[in-house]
Amino acid sequence: MIFNAYIIKVRFHPQMSISETKSPGWLRAVQIGLGIIAIILSFYVLAFPAFTFISVVYVLAIVLFVLAIERIIVGIFSPTPGKSRWGVVGLGVIVLIVSLIVMAYPVGTSVFLLFLLAVALFFDGIARIVHGIGDKSISKGARAFSVVAGAIAIGLSIMIFASPLLGAVLVGILLAISLLINGIQIIVAGVTGRRVSPIGR
Repeated sequence: MIFNAYIIKVRFHPQMSISETKSPGWLRAVQIGLGIIAIILSFYVLAFPAFTFISVVYVLAIVLFVLAIERIIVGIFSPTPGKSRWGVVGLGVIVLIVSLIVMAYPVGTSVFLLFLLAVALFFDGIARIVHGIGDKSISKGARAFSVVAGAIAIGLSIMIFASPLLGAVLVGILLAISLLINGIQIIVAGVTGRRVSPIGR
């Protein structure tokens, strides 16, 4: 018996190993809807940046309040004996008290957080300037950039100390820009609806 051997040549095309498929229609609609909501919220934040910052602090206080109650309940009804159980309860009570203070005085808390941010920016700016001046191992351009970035950080910290309201406005504007960019990206993803997946999956 004679066996005939057949050699089949297969040419491999990299572009054939991956197929471009559209995302489901419902997913694209959800993406577009969420993107529109994000853009609307970004315009609202731009209109009321300081109020938005205070609102974010208030919402965080509510979240902390809920988490504190959960920790207290878990600690009380936990079957685990020992000090760790009451440690969880104690920490939950502390978080609960802090959250109540923040909800009672959201404006004062926001100002306090802004001052902490200003202090952090001030020391970060000093560190960057010292690094840019003293580090001879990096290029002159990198050193100059570090000094400029440090000077900007110190300037922002002084601005927040001088006017906490202006600092709240600045934080709100940065939040609005972030929302706007993310909203546009989500809408683009929903409109194009393209996703790449290997053939055969």
